[in-house]
Amino acid sequence: MQARELKISGAFEFTPSVFPDDRGLFVAPFQEQAFAAAVGHPLKVAQTNHSESRRGVVRGVHYADVPPGQAKYVYCPRGRLLDVVVDVRAGSPTFGEWDAVVLEPGKFNSVYLPEGLGHALMALEDGTITSYLCTEGFNPRAERGLNPLTLDLPWPADVEPVLSEKDTLAPSLEEALAQGLLPSYEDCQTWYASLKS
Repeated sequence: MQARELKISGAFEFTPSVFPDDRGLFVAPFQEQAFAAAVGHPLKVAQTNHSESRRGVVRGVHYADVPPGQAKYVYCPRGRLLDVVVDVRAGSPTFGEWDAVVLEPGKFNSVYLPEGLGHALMALEDGTITSYLCTEGFNPRAERGLNPLTLDLPWPADVEPVLSEKDTLAPSLEEALAQGLLPSYEDCQTWYASLKS
């Protein structure tokens, strides 16, 4: 398993080894030992999520209040998706910056984003499936979002974005900051330290 830290501190891309034979192949998209070695703590899984999207569907930018927040390990077993991590931690040295990874079954890669970061994705093919391992269950009072079209994110020019009403009506990053809706970098750092102790 190869681990590569993204330009947003604490977010990683994981790419496992693939073992093909005459029957097909075997791969382990999540490996606890490799994950903990890269991130510094094990992944607590409280919920798994599964979505299917047609080409152009954008989900996010979503994040949750910290603590406890909700870290995600994101995998694409079918189709192709553009997975985007946005630093929405107020006070962070990389506040407002993003990084993106294409997830696809042929590569079997995944993205991990810790608590306090924003997450968005765009399905690049019809029938794209996204599978998430989440550290906390769904908590509607703590869930937050930003309109993904108000940020300069790398959506492909040849794909028409399709958003939910909730994501369309979500505030911009600047509006969320002004309204005090973003997690603080300091609170996130304290939370990360508690996970490693």
